[in-house]
Amino acid sequence: MERMNATLKTTVLMAGLLALFMGAGQLLGGTQGMILAFLFGGLMNFVMFFFSDKIVLKMYGARVVSPAEAPELYAMVDRLRQRAGLPMPVVAISPEQQPNAFATGRSPSKAVVAVTEGILRFLPAHELEGVIAHELAHIKNRDMLTSTIAAGMAGAISQIPYLLMFGMGGNDDEGGNPIGLLLLMVLGPIAAMLIQFGISRQREYEADRVGAEILGRPLDLAQALTRIDAYARKIPMQVNPAAAPLAQVNPLAAHGGGISGLFATHPPTAERVARLEQMARGR
Repeated sequence: MERMNATLKTTVLMAGLLALFMGAGQLLGGTQGMILAFLFGGLMNFVMFFFSDKIVLKMYGARVVSPAEAPELYAMVDRLRQRAGLPMPVVAISPEQQPNAFATGRSPSKAVVAVTEGILRFLPAHELEGVIAHELAHIKNRDMLTSTIAAGMAGAISQIPYLLMFGMGGNDDEGGNPIGLLLLMVLGPIAAMLIQFGISRQREYEADRVGAEILGRPLDLAQALTRIDAYARKIPMQVNPAAAPLAQVNPLAAHGGGISGLFATHPPTAERVARLEQMARGR
């Protein structure tokens, strides 16, 4: 039931983002504007989909490591990916001292699991297993594809008004509404961002759940999240904000509730921990 709810919520949010995306093009440029929106978003998706692993690794300053260079980490990833039924991903290490981790890549066969030097230093092995299981869950759920499409459409929505202002949109009888242009310039990017962040939060909840199933010990992942969150507030990370949402705990943001929670790429850590604890009690 929980899996179905997470899938349904993600589907509804993606549908809302697509509707906003296509509606923006139709409102501002008629048929030509809608086609422009589709082509522009498709180009952004193509670039991010096929080159996301290289782009993200560069943003984190991470380097790929061999089994000889990191035997314990490599063995841990290998053991857990077998439990998840996944091919062996590329393993990488970022020199950042803040404990954190992320996964990227366009498919399970092209995936990368990366950790920071800080997480190898500060987390005990049983908690690190929870972190790795969470990242493998992202791969298993193909969340990189979902987040890439969402980010591409959100980025395209924010750029459509500016493209049209420079004469790249249509001027047919179906569109070209100047009031719509002004409203979309102000509200479109905000709405797209809110939907994109909502999708991200749902995928984090689902990765926690699937990761806990892969590991078989939900509390170890809960403890890891608590520890990472605490260190993230004390140890800064130098990373491009565009790549920060991929981390297991957003390294650049505090996680709050209420209105601020709408603008968070990750759910509140306390809520994630509470769900994992409830899962442990259920098991």
